[in-house]
Amino acid sequence: MRKAIALTFALLATVAATLMAQAQNFPSRTITLIVPYPAGGPTDTIARILAERMGTALGQTMIVENIGGAGGSMGVGRVAHTTPDGYMLIIGHTQTHVFNAGILKLDYDVVKDFAPISLLADTPIWIVVRKSLPVDDVKGLIAHLKSQNGKATMGTVGIGSPSEFAARIFMRETGTSFQLVPYRGAAPLIQDMLGDHIDFAFGQAAGYITNVEAGHFKALAVLQPKRWWAAPNVPTLDELGFKDIDVTFWHGLWAPKGTPPDVIAKLNAAVRVSLADATVQDRFKKVGQEIWPIAYQTPEALTAQQMAQLDKWLPVVLESGIKAE
Repeated sequence: MRKAIALTFALLATVAATLMAQAQNFPSRTITLIVPYPAGGPTDTIARILAERMGTALGQTMIVENIGGAGGSMGVGRVAHTTPDGYMLIIGHTQTHVFNAGILKLDYDVVKDFAPISLLADTPIWIVVRKSLPVDDVKGLIAHLKSQNGKATMGTVGIGSPSEFAARIFMRETGTSFQLVPYRGAAPLIQDMLGDHIDFAFGQAAGYITNVEAGHFKALAVLQPKRWWAAPNVPTLDELGFKDIDVTFWHGLWAPKGTPPDVIAKLNAAVRVSLADATVQDRFKKVGQEIWPIAYQTPEALTAQQMAQLDKWLPVVLESGIKAE
C-alpha cells in the first residue's frame, strides 16, 4: 500500500514538473480555441476575431475548432478532459457555463473543472421576428401569438438555453403559447428565419444585428433594463411593462483545471492586449459585442460573474424541471 502511494505521488510530481517546464516555454506550438457551436454564429465570430489577435500577441498560431452539439456541452467537455497545458481553450457563455449545469447530465463540473482566464464580451437577448410576420411591435406580437393558438414557432439554440427560459417567462407573463424549435447553433436558426420557416426568436442580439440593419428581420424589444447601444430605437421589455426577463450572453475564456498559473497569466495578458487593440474593438462593435471594461478582464472577475449567474439562474432552471437527454 505504501509503495503504491509513493508511486502515485512520484507520478504526480513528475506530471507537475513537466507542466512547469512547459509553462516556462509557453507557447511553443499552435493553440486551439474550441467553439462549442457550429461556425457562423456570434460565439464563433468573436472567437475568430480574438484568436487572430491573441496569436499575434503570443507569437504562435491560434486556430479555431468548432465542436457543436448537446447545447455546447460536447465542445466544453472536450476541453474539460484535455491536458491542462494551455494549448486547448474553450470560449463559453451564459448557456455553456451556467444553464447547462442544471439542464444536462454533464461529465464535468462547469466551475471546478476549468481555470478562468478572462471575461470577453457581452450582448443582450432581443426579440426578433421574420420580415414577413405581420407584426411591428411587442403588442402586435402578443396579439398574433394568441391568434395562432400555439402554432407560431420560435427558434432556440439547444434545449434549456437562456433564450428558451426568457421565452418561457414571456409566454407565462403574456398568456401566449408557441412552439419551441431547437437548433444546434444560431447560424442554421437564422437561415431558417430568412427562409420564413421560423416565425421569431429570442436571440443573441449580436447574431441578428446585421440582418436587422439590412431589413431582413424586425427587432421588437431588447431584454435588459436600458436600451442597447447598438440599436437605441428598439425599446426594452422593461419599458413595455415586462420586468425580470433580463438576460444577456456574456462570453468568457477558460482553460482546463490544473493549467499552470504562469500559462494562465500569459493567456490573460494576451487577451488584454487583444481587447485593447482598436481594430479588435471596432470589429467587436460592428458585430454587436460590447467588450468588458479592463477591470473585469481577469480570472477573478470571470469567476465572480459565473458564480453570480449560477446563483441567479440555477434555482430557476432546476425549478422548471426542464431536462435535455
